[in-house]
Amino acid sequence: MSELSTYESFAVSVENKIAHVQFKRPESLNSMNKAFWLELPLCMQDIEANSDARVIVVSSTGKHFSAGMDLGVFTDPKAVPMSGDPGRMAENLRRVVLQLQDTLTSLENVRLPVLAAIHGGCIGGALDLVCAADSRYCTEDAYFTIKETELGMTADVGTLQRLPKLMPEGVVRELAYTGRKLTAQEANGLGFVNALYPDQESLVSGVMEIAAKIAANSPLAVTGCKEMLNYSREHTVADSLKYMATWQAGMFRPTDMMKTFQAKAQKQAPQYDDLFPVKGLFEK
Repeated sequence: MSELSTYESFAVSVENKIAHVQFKRPESLNSMNKAFWLELPLCMQDIEANSDARVIVVSSTGKHFSAGMDLGVFTDPKAVPMSGDPGRMAENLRRVVLQLQDTLTSLENVRLPVLAAIHGGCIGGALDLVCAADSRYCTEDAYFTIKETELGMTADVGTLQRLPKLMPEGVVRELAYTGRKLTAQEANGLGFVNALYPDQESLVSGVMEIAAKIAANSPLAVTGCKEMLNYSREHTVADSLKYMATWQAGMFRPTDMMKTFQAKAQKQAPQYDDLFPVKGLFEK
């Protein structure tokens, strides 16, 4: 596998088929600056193309998981012009917001499961981010907030679209209208997070154990699960069943099942082949 790129916003390592993406700007409360929004989708693509990872864990450093959007993103005149024709300014802002949305959607588009390990504050844009993860885990002192409302704007990069599919809509509306903090205990009770941990160290350790269990399974079966779950969220049961049948007809092969049965008979852990790296059409 090729060497992974380095990033300004996070550190990336791959060990035992688990990719660990760790935010590394604690002095800025891991706020999501311009570099972050540009780097995250590149990082997801890099992991798929240049590593043998079968699962991705996203964690952070410092006091908070992330303070959310760095407002400098919207004060950069090159990205968001503050003068000129109103129609052209509006069209430009729309494209900027769509690009920010695509950045977080990269967590859904990557074929590997993404597990978010959250400690401290998960604020504003950071909540948008973890809503796009496959599963969320947090420390007992963690909290979540749709901070945009308190700042006088409507959250626009995913929380209002994804969160109602992850917890009761009435609660989401309350959180959005008030901007209040959702505690870790509430989030766990509502099923937004899978489990609570007493501190950050045990959080990351526990999530890594879950990631290891995922990585031990057939990567083809796991990516099929993610594909089907994502599709089913946006489609009817009937359409999703038809898509499942088509996927199974095209992707299912008995190879991994035979390896599973043989390994169980020999009381060993099965060894599955990695998926082919995701490469560009003409990339070597």
